[in-house]
Amino acid sequence: MRLFVTGSTGFIGTELVKELIEVGHQVRGLTRSDAGVEQLKAVGAEVHRGDFQDLDCLRRGAEGMDAVVNLAFNHDDFSKFAQNAKDEIQAIEAMGSVLEPGKLLVITSGVGPSAPGQLRKETDPPADSPAMPRRPEQAAQAVAAKGVHAAIVRLPQVHDTRKQGLVTRLIQISREKGVSAYVGDGANRWAAAPLKDVAHLYRLAVEKTGPGTTTYHALQEEGVSLRDIAETIGKGLQVPVVSIPAEKAVEHFGIFFGHAAAQNMPGSSEWTRKTLGWEPTGPGLIEDLTNRKY
Repeated sequence: MRLFVTGSTGFIGTELVKELIEVGHQVRGLTRSDAGVEQLKAVGAEVHRGDFQDLDCLRRGAEGMDAVVNLAFNHDDFSKFAQNAKDEIQAIEAMGSVLEPGKLLVITSGVGPSAPGQLRKETDPPADSPAMPRRPEQAAQAVAAKGVHAAIVRLPQVHDTRKQGLVTRLIQISREKGVSAYVGDGANRWAAAPLKDVAHLYRLAVEKTGPGTTTYHALQEEGVSLRDIAETIGKGLQVPVVSIPAEKAVEHFGIFFGHAAAQNMPGSSEWTRKTLGWEPTGPGLIEDLTNRKY
C-alpha cells in the first residue's frame, strides 16, 4: 500500500514508519524540518516537505494514496489547545477530501473519561467535554460518509522510557513544584500501552480495516492508578508524594492538567485484540517510569 503519514517523525510516527516500510509498504512522510527529511530518507520513506497547518500541502500529500494516517497534533503548547484542535479537524477534512471512495483514513483520538466503575469500550461514542475541544472522531465520520473507510485509534498514555503521554508533563510539574502529587485518594486510573505495541496496532489497522468507520482501543493496561504513578515519579525524582484536594488541583497542576489529573480514564481493548489479533508484549507504564532517566 501507498501511505501518507503525518507526524511521521514524531514519537509514534517514527516507529510506525519503520514498521510499515519493513513489511513492504510505501510511505510518504510529512515533515517540516531538515532533521525530519534526513530521518525519513534514512528509513527509505518518501519526503513530503510542509506544515500541518498548510491544507493545500496536506491535500497534495494525500492525493493518490491508498491510505492516510494522521498522527500529527501540537502537544507543545496547551495554551493554544483549542486552536490546535481546530487545526486537526481542518487537516482531517482536507486530507479526506482527496481520498477516493474505498481508500482508508486512519485518525488518532483519545480514550477519554469514563463513569466510575466502568471501562471505555470501542462501541462508546466519542468523548464530548467542553474541557476537551478535540473532535477528530466526528471529522473522520464525516469523511467516511463519503465512502472512505475510516479507522479511529483511541490512545491511552503511550510510553517508553523517554516519554509517557500526559505523565511526562506530570513529571515536569513534580520537578517544578518539588512534590509529586495526585488528586484525592489517587484511585482514578489512566489506561496505558507501550510505544512499539501501539505502532504495531496502527499497522494492523491499516492492513485490516474494512468499509465504514471502525474504532480501535490501543490499550495494554486497562488503567494505572494516579497514586501509583505519583509514587513512582516521587521515587524517581526523590521528592515527597502528596495528595492534593480536588478544589486545589487547578492551582497545583494548571488549568488543563488540573482537570486531567482528576479524570478517570480506564478502558477495554478486548474487541480490538480479537479483531486485529493484537497482543501487546511490551513493559507496563510503571516499569517504564521506574527505568526512565530522571
